[in-house]
Amino acid sequence: MKTVKVNLDRLAANSYEIHIGEEILDRMGMILARNGWAQRYVIVTDNHVDALHGERVQGALEKADLRVDRITVPSGEAAKGMQTVLDITERLTGLGADLQTALIALGGGVIGDLTGFAASIYMRGIPVIQVPTTLLAQVDSSIGGKTGVDTAAGKNLLGTFHQPRGVFIDVAFLRTLPDEQFRNGLAEVVKYGVIESPELLGDLEAAVERGGLGETPFLEKIVTAACRIKKEFVELDELDRGLRRVLNFGHTVGHAVEAASGYALSHGESVAIGMVAAATLSEQLHHLPADDRRRIAALIRALGLPDRIPANLDLEEIRSRIARDKKKKGETVHFVLLKKLGIPIVNGGIPENMLIKTLEGLHI
Repeated sequence: MKTVKVNLDRLAANSYEIHIGEEILDRMGMILARNGWAQRYVIVTDNHVDALHGERVQGALEKADLRVDRITVPSGEAAKGMQTVLDITERLTGLGADLQTALIALGGGVIGDLTGFAASIYMRGIPVIQVPTTLLAQVDSSIGGKTGVDTAAGKNLLGTFHQPRGVFIDVAFLRTLPDEQFRNGLAEVVKYGVIESPELLGDLEAAVERGGLGETPFLEKIVTAACRIKKEFVELDELDRGLRRVLNFGHTVGHAVEAASGYALSHGESVAIGMVAAATLSEQLHHLPADDRRRIAALIRALGLPDRIPANLDLEEIRSRIARDKKKKGETVHFVLLKKLGIPIVNGGIPENMLIKTLEGLHI
């Protein structure tokens, strides 16, 4: 089992470890028992993940003599709202959960965000442990303490920063992951390669060539690489006020596309389109060599992800949603662009005619 330490200077007590390996549930139980983070634990998961893994995870923790309960919520992005958070807190109250209780987020990004948010507000804050079961959550959303829920106006508009006490990444969970969800996670791995590690892009390209994307050693390698990159940005900018914003590469257009599709497009698919848009803008602004832009798009296609905006999506709605992006300052929407592979920059604003032209060029 590999361990990556997230060292947070703002509050040393918020520092934590990311544990990565295969079939690590028993060791997770031992670590929780040894650290004594809580007197009882409540697993929060969705109906789908619960059917696959709920009893096994609870059993592994109870084997370590931990007191464990389990709460299930509906699966999917549609459940990622305040009503679900309120339902979770009501269930916690019914169980008699108190400040000596810790939540365990067992699931993908939606469960991680919901559970982290609920933990941050229940009795003004109780511990949360992240146990991500999707590749997307393993390489991205389970690390860094961001929590959030969606509103009618957009994605993740309500949220807090609430760092986990620990993250336990078991790549064995990925064996039950549908292909579409696996590709979702690969989109975020591509992002890390583009902004920080061209070597990681090369690893992905080589795995595609040999048909080895699902090999356990490869998965452990790319998950560990992604976690190391994410943790470095979190350490430098825990509250997402500056440098950490480069992790949003592809997300400004991606979030707008995802919302405009009514979430019919997954997060990974939307970010893939957003990365191609950001690479295209980077080339037009004379930052990025054309070969790098083509390489990014080719890898996205090779991974089975879209590199074009579907014809049924309204470009004006996408443009409007970009203009309302929660990361904007004043009237300026900041885009993360590239000088070249491995060197991102935060742009102070894109001319609207250039943005519209780029969106039109990517519209099927």
